[in-house]
Amino acid sequence: MANPEGYRKALRLMKMAEKFNKPIVTFIDTPGAYPGLEAEERGQGEAIARNLLEMTQLKVPVICIIIGEGASGGALGIGIGDKVLMLENTWYSVISPESCSSILWRSWSFKETAAEALKLTADDMSKNGLIDGIINEPLGGAHNDQAAMFATVKAEILKHLATLKKQTPEERISARIEKFSNMGVVHELEN
Repeated sequence: MANPEGYRKALRLMKMAEKFNKPIVTFIDTPGAYPGLEAEERGQGEAIARNLLEMTQLKVPVICIIIGEGASGGALGIGIGDKVLMLENTWYSVISPESCSSILWRSWSFKETAAEALKLTADDMSKNGLIDGIINEPLGGAHNDQAAMFATVKAEILKHLATLKKQTPEERISARIEKFSNMGVVHELEN
């Protein structure tokens, strides 16, 4: 979503789903929020922050699935959920490898090095506890057998919804807030 109004519209739709007690599923495939001055002048940062706040407090189940690129605030702005899943060949990061490379080395030439350091693959995200699961893709990738991929994603959504619907809204909200609050926290072991 390169447009602040896109985040605002997404939030309005999520609030409508909540009003009618319908679960929310977001599909994330974005190169990230537009970094230009005009986007910030139109309130992009505030729109993303508002979505983060509001999504933590939605009373209905929320499932977020990264289906392609999951970059920066563009992904985070619609990526706060009870379950965050990734297709196995996707990536999710606070910054794209190209942008990271240009900041650290003042060149896009180190994007592979940046990608490795960012640990942005589904396996890396899962090992670091930043996502709740990986959705396997058909041989050759999701695009090779779309019908099979759709069926797999549908089955994952239904599986997680069945579990999430057993919780009260208060339990879901509390668990969601705790999950995201614990990300990036280091717990030192006592000797």
